[in-house]
Amino acid sequence: MKIMEMLKKEFILEDIRAENKREALAEMVEVLAQGNVRPGPEAMLRVLLEREKLGSTGIGDGIAIPHGKLGGLEEMVIAFGRSGRGIEFDAMDGKPVYLVFLLIAPENSAGQHLKALAKISRMMKDEAYRKALREAKTHEDLIRIIADKDDET
Repeated sequence: MKIMEMLKKEFILEDIRAENKREALAEMVEVLAQGNVRPGPEAMLRVLLEREKLGSTGIGDGIAIPHGKLGGLEEMVIAFGRSGRGIEFDAMDGKPVYLVFLLIAPENSAGQHLKALAKISRMMKDEAYRKALREAKTHEDLIRIIADKDDET
């Protein structure tokens, strides 16, 4: 499974402006909607916020992997966002989140959904990788760093 097949270049945000979880999720689903992902941003945001009620997807170490399944979605999509200031995300370690991989899958794709979550989690365990993402200077650098890690995991 290749993350970059689901993460279009235009779905990578260099600098999330949001300061809290809801704002960050709204900012990221808006980017997906601008890329013609349907159903629209309201449906995506609703699914993600429902999932957050079960427990925060802020997993610690400055990382969040919000995810959900949505009826009417044709294929799994992934967005990535980075925050320089940090986002209050109710993370498990109580610290701000700086790196967000957002995943939305079709309702009937449990296996693929879990495989993508597992791969992103494996990628994010690498401290040097997280540091490279946080320090990347350009959009192209972010794409290259994610693609390189995607190829090796």
